Amino acid sequence: MSACGCHAAKTDLRPVDEAIAELLKQVPLPPKPERVPLAQALGRTLALPIHAASAMPAWDNSAMDGYALRAADLPAGEGWLPLAGRIAAGDAALAELPAGTAVRIFTGAPLPPGADTVVPQELARVKDDGVWLASVPAGANVRRQGEEFAAGSRVLDAGIRLRPLEIGLLASLGCAEVTVYRPLRVGLLSSGNELREPGQALAPGQIYNANRYSLEGVLRSLGLDVLDGGILVDELAASRDSLSLAACEADVLITSGGVSVGAEDHLKQAVRELGELHLWRLAIQPGKPLAFGSVCGKPWIGLPGNPAAALITALVVARPFLLRAQGRNEVLARPLRLPAAFDWTRGNPRRQYLRARLESPGGHLQVVLHPDQGSAMLASACWADGLALIECERTLMRGELVDFLPFADLLG
Repeated sequence: MSACGCHAAKTDLRPVDEAIAELLKQVPLPPKPERVPLAQALGRTLALPIHAASAMPAWDNSAMDGYALRAADLPAGEGWLPLAGRIAAGDAALAELPAGTAVRIFTGAPLPPGADTVVPQELARVKDDGVWLASVPAGANVRRQGEEFAAGSRVLDAGIRLRPLEIGLLASLGCAEVTVYRPLRVGLLSSGNELREPGQALAPGQIYNANRYSLEGVLRSLGLDVLDGGILVDELAASRDSLSLAACEADVLITSGGVSVGAEDHLKQAVRELGELHLWRLAIQPGKPLAFGSVCGKPWIGLPGNPAAALITALVVARPFLLRAQGRNEVLARPLRLPAAFDWTRGNPRRQYLRARLESPGGHLQVVLHPDQGSAMLASACWADGLALIECERTLMRGELVDFLPFADLLG
């Protein structure tokens, strides 16, 4: 058991990994699949596996510009051969290659029957109707039929996000359309009378609603549709009405703020009246209060209100739930293990997710912390490349390995 798990067992703090596992048990079925043109499938989650209708490559072809021949026909491994033709990409292969000859061939062009090797053009000298060819290993520079995959083989599994790489592969298979899950609709609401939208004038005690924009950005980066539910005022009936309205349109609800012990936080009571409420105190910093339950039959996650805490718990805790609800298989980010450029001399009962960046003085990559790690501070997140993860009660010295979660991996 990890140090975090051991310590959390002695307190009322729930270990982060345990909370994520519990959330994943509650994930609903993904949205219905739909068929879309391949050009519109980027970032979508594949709903059905893809099998190859034919072998790839479909026939033996040349891996470069050069000359195709039978390796056994080249005298003493190198020498002159007469030219018997020319094959460009897009041409049909010639008839059987005449014994003792070579053909000019270009990248991607089919090898004529009988040819088994391609000599690159830079290792050849052409004169009249013949060509001098240097020695290359038999079978060199040939892409064999079915080398990438055989006909009928599984090419892509369901549950993956379609990146440009997969889109290109699908195009190479001739897929004009693909079956993907409809994007998950997430209702996003912010709790607090003190919140105002950017552009509005601020009265004393009021702040701009940063969470709406940072969390919406996180959700859209995950390929989800966001339904803006606005600001939940600190009044029970109004909170209840806003939540029930959002639940009618969304697949999942996300709120920020209103899940602590504050007397003016009516969000929790509104959730109780509309569904089910679980309040968790997580062994995580920044963050600690997190809520989970349902509103009118729709899953609901309540994030902390402080901007950095809301951002980090969204990336660490809510992200796996949302990706699985979208139909994704792999939902947990894999940290890098890199040397720390700092000392951490005081263990903490909560797992730390510290805003950090990667630097490479002297060519050696290391993890550098931002000096300001407050739960309300977003500037440090903008400076950072990701999050350094330090387990509960752990101390470490400069140069020891620390887990690092790049934002590039968490935002997708």
